Amino acid sequence: MPRPEPHDGAGSPAMPDPDDARSPAAVPDPENAASHVHPGGPPVVHRLGPVTLTKLSVSAEDNNAYLVSVPGAQILVDAADDAPRLLELVAASGDPLTAVVTTHRHWDHHRALAAVVAATGAQVLAGAQDASELPVPADRLLVYGATVAVGDLTLDVVALRGHTPGSVALALTEPASAPNPGRVHLLTGDSLFPGGPGRTWSPADFTSLMDDLAERVFARFGDDTVVHPGHGDGTTIGAERPHLQQWRARGW
Repeated sequence: MPRPEPHDGAGSPAMPDPDDARSPAAVPDPENAASHVHPGGPPVVHRLGPVTLTKLSVSAEDNNAYLVSVPGAQILVDAADDAPRLLELVAASGDPLTAVVTTHRHWDHHRALAAVVAATGAQVLAGAQDASELPVPADRLLVYGATVAVGDLTLDVVALRGHTPGSVALALTEPASAPNPGRVHLLTGDSLFPGGPGRTWSPADFTSLMDDLAERVFARFGDDTVVHPGHGDGTTIGAERPHLQQWRARGW
């Protein structure tokens, strides 16, 4: 059976309403890959040379939204909820929001999408097999091997089929001037969490997701790769790699 989770894919418990406490201040760059945030709390900011990766929890389900910024451009990954707070974060840099990427079709990952797009004019990007479920039309359909540009930065699209048919992850590689040149940050939506894959709905879905994770993530990315999931804390590929066979054996 799928692992018990409070919603469609995360391992984090439900949290208080994010409207209860808002704070625009950011905590310093953490060395801990967990990058813990909580609904209504401050974002975590990773400064990767000219690239900034900001993580913010925006819902009672502890949905994470991620802002990838370079000089002159930004993209948002998962406009999950709390559009005013997301727009405040986008506006803080003064750079235009060029796109919003939705990692998968589930309702809790795109509740603020329409409002953010209406306010910014950003393009809507989503996995080809999930895009029809979004509340606004997609401007671009993402497939495995595609790329997403943010100014001079290029993110790789990694399709991870299983949690939904069109789930996608984005791989951000730190540039040469970053603290750890070449290290990858993987924004996985609800496909990979600390402790296992995201929830699936049938044995076939589970096998599909595990196969994609094994071939497209664990066989490709190094142990220092930081995993930034759609809910809750992050992890690294190295921390999760020893458990792949255990996940397969348990079936969730």
